[in-house]
Amino acid sequence: MAEVVSRNERAAIEPRAEDQDLWVFGYGSLMWRPGFDYIERQPALLHGYHRALCILSYDHRGTREIPGLVLGLDRGGACRGVAFRVAAKNRAETHAYLVAREQTSMVYEERMHPLKLGDGRRVIGLAYTANRNHEQYSGVMTREEQLAHVRRGVGRSGANPDYVLNTHAHLVEIGVHDALLDWLAKELRAN
Repeated sequence: MAEVVSRNERAAIEPRAEDQDLWVFGYGSLMWRPGFDYIERQPALLHGYHRALCILSYDHRGTREIPGLVLGLDRGGACRGVAFRVAAKNRAETHAYLVAREQTSMVYEERMHPLKLGDGRRVIGLAYTANRNHEQYSGVMTREEQLAHVRRGVGRSGANPDYVLNTHAHLVEIGVHDALLDWLAKELRAN
């Protein structure tokens, strides 16, 4: 079961926004395009969720008429990604930026989770998990169905294939093997 920080624990960890640095967990485009200033970047592991192409994109990588498909943290397993430490003085600004970027349709749930950093430290970090009750949650799709969505999706942040290829390249760079993204990248490059 996913380890989520309770409201009381969160209040204890985050008494005031300006008092503490903020850790942000990236598992998709945040890894290669965070869009905010940070003072440290570390490989990180989050337990209880896995990276999945499970969000229909009506905005960034598709439209309502022709949805793209983007990553979400879905329940179960574990996910390797990148954690960014944001200085306390930039915490509120960074959080506002992330809400504007990630919460355009509220398809993600904003939560604080324990993270294990590559250097062995354990921190609490902000992560955006898939809301399974949202209309944009795709549920289980075959990899061929996922490929079809990715191939045709284009939104305000660009073409869906670019998103998948960039994410795949950055996972390879940090030594993460993702069988689905490996297959999708190979198929996208072939055609």
